[in-house]
Amino acid sequence: MKIDPINNFEITLGNIASDKSISHRLAIFSLLTQGICKIKNYLKAQDTLHTLEIIKALGAKVYEDDNFLYIEAPVKIKSPNCVLDCGNSGTAMRLLIGFLSAIEDEFFVLSGDKYLNARPMKRVSEPLTSIGARIHGRVNANLAPISIQGAKLDGFDFYSHIASAQVKTALILAALNAKKESYFKEIELSRNHSEIMLKKLGAEIDYLNTEKTHIRIKPLKERLKAFSVQVPNDPSSAFYFALATCILPNSKIILKNVLLNKTRIEAFKILEKMGAKISYCIDNEDFESIGKICVESANLKAIEINENIAWLIDEIPALAIAFACAKGKSIVKNAKELRVKESDRIKAIVLNLQKCGIKVKECEDGFEVEGGEVKSAKIESFGDHRIAMSFLILGLKCGMEVDDCECVKTSFPNFFEILKQIGARIGD
Repeated sequence: MKIDPINNFEITLGNIASDKSISHRLAIFSLLTQGICKIKNYLKAQDTLHTLEIIKALGAKVYEDDNFLYIEAPVKIKSPNCVLDCGNSGTAMRLLIGFLSAIEDEFFVLSGDKYLNARPMKRVSEPLTSIGARIHGRVNANLAPISIQGAKLDGFDFYSHIASAQVKTALILAALNAKKESYFKEIELSRNHSEIMLKKLGAEIDYLNTEKTHIRIKPLKERLKAFSVQVPNDPSSAFYFALATCILPNSKIILKNVLLNKTRIEAFKILEKMGAKISYCIDNEDFESIGKICVESANLKAIEINENIAWLIDEIPALAIAFACAKGKSIVKNAKELRVKESDRIKAIVLNLQKCGIKVKECEDGFEVEGGEVKSAKIESFGDHRIAMSFLILGLKCGMEVDDCECVKTSFPNFFEILKQIGARIGD
């Protein structure tokens, strides 16, 4: 995909991609309910559509009309006669490993594309195996395909040395069907949608400290009540166009109906610290905080990032573009998790910024970027949607050619449509 530079833009966007994390979770959480769940604005991207196909294979009835997606859970989840294909989604695979491990006496196989099947699953399979789960896969259940023989699991008291919402949610889902109450602690607060959503749906999940890093989960006494929820727009997707606004002079954007959970807008806060003009307005707090984000272009200055990395992990490739356009040297530390995402994002960022004429230093747990004049280049996406989108946004400033842009459809199916809305010229 080739993209040409533009001068500036001013626009209000309400059609940003729906939140991927929330969409995955609502589909999987519906399997815990009694009745018909109604979901408005479910993300129709490749990853989340794979999750819908999986819950159908597990026995759920799924249908839709012009307003809602409807999901009715089966009375009992039974072994499907097929492999459950998670596509490119680590979220779907890790959450389902946790959920399916506790479905007693049933058998499941999870797999995905070549990128997903190279990503580590032991962080989920190992703690689950320690409480009675029967999980097998390549390299000691670290790599998919993963097979699961469901079992009645013990309660647990688990400390996670990594802040991962996927690990946390997998353990919570297992705990909801365990024999007794469980405790989960993490090194720092990871994204907390699952606790918020499940508590509001009636699950007994309690925070045991003020930092919300220690939680107690009680097994479900009965199925949760069916829900009706509108999925907000994804702040990780919205961030690409906030970034575009910041790096193109005399630009302004209003992003509507965006999830404003504090663990999801940290990248916007980083842009603010770099000098961007950003304001927030909460419109709705029925389920989570949802509202508008207003962004204006500004001269950016360098920054060092070494905390709240779990809140930033998806946006760091886009932030690297901001660093390249900022004055001074920006540094990212404590972000080794970037190496086991859809690609080794540290290597991908460093290699591609160097192609754009930017001085970059690779570190084991991050990188350093010396802001400067960016130039057009041929970029390798490594099949990673966030690398592809980040460098396409940089192309709005200097022109760019990015390979394998098909991967963008895994999370943001109307990304190119919005690029055209702000005046971008794109082509093969």
